[in-house]
Amino acid sequence: MAYVFQDPKNPVKVTSPNVKYSNNLIESQYDYATTTVEAAANGDITCTPKVSKIVFKTVQKPRKTGVLLVGWGGNNGTTVTAGIIANRKALKWRTKEGEQKANYFGSMTQCSTARLGTDGKTGNDIFVPVNKIVPLVNPNDLEIGGWDISNRKLGDAMRSAKVLDVALQDQLYDDMQKFKPMAAPYFPDFIAANQSDRANNVLQGTKKQLLEHLRADIRKFKQEKGVETCIVLWTANTERFADIQEGVNDTADNLLAAVEAGEEEISPSTLFCIASILEKCPYINGSPQNTFVPGCVELAQREGVYIGGDDFKSGQTKMKSVLVDFLVSSGIKPVSIVSYNHLGNNDGKNLSAPKQFRSKEISKSNVVDDMVASNGCLYAEGEHPDHCVVIKYVPYVGDSKRAMDEYTSEIFLGGRNTIVMHNTCEDSLLATPIILDLIILTEFFGRVQFNVDGDDFGGFHVVLSLLSFLIKAPLVPPGQPVVNALFNQRQAILNFMRATIGLAPENHMLLEQRGRSFPEGQTKTHSAKKTKIGKD
Repeated sequence: MAYVFQDPKNPVKVTSPNVKYSNNLIESQYDYATTTVEAAANGDITCTPKVSKIVFKTVQKPRKTGVLLVGWGGNNGTTVTAGIIANRKALKWRTKEGEQKANYFGSMTQCSTARLGTDGKTGNDIFVPVNKIVPLVNPNDLEIGGWDISNRKLGDAMRSAKVLDVALQDQLYDDMQKFKPMAAPYFPDFIAANQSDRANNVLQGTKKQLLEHLRADIRKFKQEKGVETCIVLWTANTERFADIQEGVNDTADNLLAAVEAGEEEISPSTLFCIASILEKCPYINGSPQNTFVPGCVELAQREGVYIGGDDFKSGQTKMKSVLVDFLVSSGIKPVSIVSYNHLGNNDGKNLSAPKQFRSKEISKSNVVDDMVASNGCLYAEGEHPDHCVVIKYVPYVGDSKRAMDEYTSEIFLGGRNTIVMHNTCEDSLLATPIILDLIILTEFFGRVQFNVDGDDFGGFHVVLSLLSFLIKAPLVPPGQPVVNALFNQRQAILNFMRATIGLAPENHMLLEQRGRSFPEGQTKTHSAKKTKIGKD
């Protein structure tokens, strides 16, 4: 089978009686098929297919979008900003490997493709960029701002981070120096003591006053930049876990009262989240701490504001979600997973403190849970692989993190299989495209409304679990299962995009090519040689 890459100038359009384009809207009527399963006490299983009628309404034009980064002066924040400027200017620079040019490699929305369908004449599969399936925000158009506990301008912070090639830094420095982070709350108990020397850009006041200050910052940014929507994203240091305390952070009302009272167990990230929700701005948590205490989730539900998290899934954990899915799906039983990391950036320095490391350990350890739970042939109820995570701070390696993993599995007739993997990943260069995808997808989800079987139109649950492809420890609505298997996560996003334009989900059955009973012309035998990828 041949594969053809198509890069249309505009998002694709669908010709179907179930799809209508009008008044900047795409309206699609969609049959959503599910299966309900009942397991009887005698072991019999009964499956009942169900089809729901869904109508999607999607605003075609992306909104002018602002982004406020918490931790703007850190490695990720400076790399996001530098990357957008470099792409806007189409910068080029020389390295010892040759000339490089700005790109968005690593971004699912900008640099990956999806199978759209089959060419009716040749039988070739047609792939298009993900950002041409539906209209998405161009990252070059994002308005950027943010906060940091350090007062360094972004040009100096970029140089200190040592992420980008010097030749690129030199081209970006003057533009980056125009940006200076807003002052941020600083609660020393929540991050490592070794961060205190950075804290020279700190807001003073009670927690109530800090909350009002953050809300005013958001309003000012939105007004100055003229944005239609604004997304707040935490890319600052990992905090320790907050204690869930009855009467403090267990309900929305208690949480707001706790801020008024200045309760100690309200973390900076939760304070930012409250401010974001009250200003009707979606909030994404890119670190592993439990920002979304129960009171936060309830407040988001009450205000109808999207939230998503926790912890960017960039390197080692992404590989783990792929490899364990492969092993378990193949009937191989992982019994021991040992992960070791060392890194030298400020994130690593912060994680050298035990309480902050514990937050990261939890997010990295839970990534295999759903895959293990899905296979009762391999695992008895409650059984789980031994899973150990180690992180060490080694300043010399900087942002170039080293990750080493050992997977030991039981195989046929008592055999053992061990896979050892070494992964060198430039942390911020992997995280930055993920940050952009989280922003771009969150803005898109905010433009979609749908109803089911004639109910009122509405959006998603405020907890955006569809973002799980990009997140280590996906936050899900109460009662919803956690999905960590990477390709299931990605396909869920793509199938949702297809649904909004009236296309069936991609099921990979390919019966139009594999079956013998389809109309003539749809079952031709094609050469396995791939065609050259490029524009027609």
